[in-house]
Amino acid sequence: MNDVQITTSQTPENQELPRRDFIKKALCTIAALLVPRTLVASKEMEEAPVWVLANGYKPGEHYWGMGIDTSKCIGCGRCVEACKTENNVPRESAYFRTWVERYRITAEGETVVDSPDGAINGFTDDGEVPNPLRTFFVPKLCNHCDNPPCVQVCPVGATYKSPDGVVLVDSSYCIGCRYCIQACPYGARFLHPETKTAEKCTFCYHRITQGLLPACVEACPTQARVFGEVRKKPSPLQRFLRMNRIGILKPYLNTEPKVFYANLDGEVN
Repeated sequence: MNDVQITTSQTPENQELPRRDFIKKALCTIAALLVPRTLVASKEMEEAPVWVLANGYKPGEHYWGMGIDTSKCIGCGRCVEACKTENNVPRESAYFRTWVERYRITAEGETVVDSPDGAINGFTDDGEVPNPLRTFFVPKLCNHCDNPPCVQVCPVGATYKSPDGVVLVDSSYCIGCRYCIQACPYGARFLHPETKTAEKCTFCYHRITQGLLPACVEACPTQARVFGEVRKKPSPLQRFLRMNRIGILKPYLNTEPKVFYANLDGEVN
């Protein structure tokens, strides 16, 4: 009977070595994938402090914010329509990047708030509040906080703050866990029904990086919304901040929002 030769590469003892190497490499790969995107971005910023987009836009040279004058808002809903059209937001009433709320103060001092379909079709007198003492409208959206709770809770770093102050979502990293949706105190996020990833207002990032205004600002017929630089002078937003009594939503949360309201009523939350 012929002897059977067993080469060293076939022995279980020697097969264990390449197997261990493979496992080590696999674990390293998994660990790299689990590193939060914010940490990766931080490392990239250390190595290359200046972010430059393909079109030459440099986020570090800007810091964006928005002003909203509630005394000018007429509740027409054109901003909502423009936002949905520009950003391909689902038409269903549950999905909005921006919406408008109507506040009505009754003779008894009660505040009634509604926002039918996000006000995409404006408002009608539904008879729910006959002869209200006062009625006003408040547009809402992501506040692009300087201290954003959504960024803090994202387990994979899909939500992050750009150097220009805009809070963004990288859908290629988002796992649809909804943590950011739950963490947002302004109710400004939703899970896209098709992509199953988080979505929100981005100040129309694809537009502002091209020197254009956000769609909602451009569509407003009364110029109730103002967009511009928070820190640079002169800018339309800087003038807005100087010339008006400014308020922010939920100031007690210390999120430091960059959406500023003029003539904001104390009933608004």
